[in-house]
Amino acid sequence: MSFSARPATIGLATLGALTTGLLAYAAYFDHKRRTDPEFRKNLKREARRIAKVAKEEAEAKGANQKRKIRALVTEAQEEGYPTNVEEKEAYFMNEVGRGEVLCQNEKTHVDAALCFFNALKVYPQPGDLITIYDKTVPKPVLDIVAEMVAFDGSIPVGGFGGPSGSDAGGSTGAVDD
Repeated sequence: MSFSARPATIGLATLGALTTGLLAYAAYFDHKRRTDPEFRKNLKREARRIAKVAKEEAEAKGANQKRKIRALVTEAQEEGYPTNVEEKEAYFMNEVGRGEVLCQNEKTHVDAALCFFNALKVYPQPGDLITIYDKTVPKPVLDIVAEMVAFDGSIPVGGFGGPSGSDAGGSTGAVDD
């Protein structure tokens, strides 16, 4: 007499064996974690190591982004901005439109921020435009624009700490909280 198993039976048996093995490993891991002090220490060390690596990567990424932002702002300053009123208006509209398109993609947030920054440079009332940006531009892009403004320093944004023109005695670059 020959034994022939159906494929469904073989599949269920394999699935049952894999599930049993997974549960056994989970039980072993839990037992080891609870009873072996050296195992717990190793787990903690590994978790700290992973957290340290992640922190270092985040710091490196932040430093690279700051370097890129400074380079872009410097490049934009070197290229210059339009001086004629009509040219400024056309430049402003072009840069805001490009910025709106670019801020849709997370990979182009820095480029979008540069567009918004360039538009801010030619806008007659930068404080008002920043208020509009605050309501319409995604936060990650707005944060990059704020870094660009801080690096540039030539955009008067004194209207945030109080009424406009409140820093008549000179700007220190500090923002009162």
